[in-house]
Parts: sequence; structure tokens; C-alpha cells
Amino acid sequence: MSLEILDQLEGKIRQAVETIQLLQLEVEELKEKNTQVQHANDALRNENEQLKVEHNNWQERLRSLLGQIDNV
Repeated sequence: MSLEILDQLEGKIRQAVETIQLLQLEVEELKEKNTQVQHANDALRNENEQLKVEHNNWQERLRSLLGQIDNV
């Protein structure tokens, strides 16, 4: 009887270890995906900042040109 219980316990422990290993692999994959997403997010933020600067430069040029027209 106690041997049967030990066998059941061993089976449950093996199953738990396998589940833990699978979860650890999944966590690693998710960490990698998260890193990739963070890099993409950083790239988009940088692009957004560059576009904002470019937009502001265009606005300033237009204001300058409109100011010149007003002076005429």
C-alpha cells in the first residue's frame, strides 16, 4: 500500500516538474517578446519625437514666410 502511494507521489512530482519546466520556457519566450516590443516601442517613440521636431520646424518656416508676406 505505501509503495503505491509513493508511486503516485512520484508521478505527481514528475508532472509538477514538467509543468514548471514548460512554464519556465513560456516565461523566457514572453520575456524575449517583451524585449522585442520594448525595442519597437522605443523606435516608435524616437520616430515620433523626430517627426514632432520636423513638424515644429515646418511651422516656424511657414510663420516666417507668412510674416514676410504680411510685410509686403
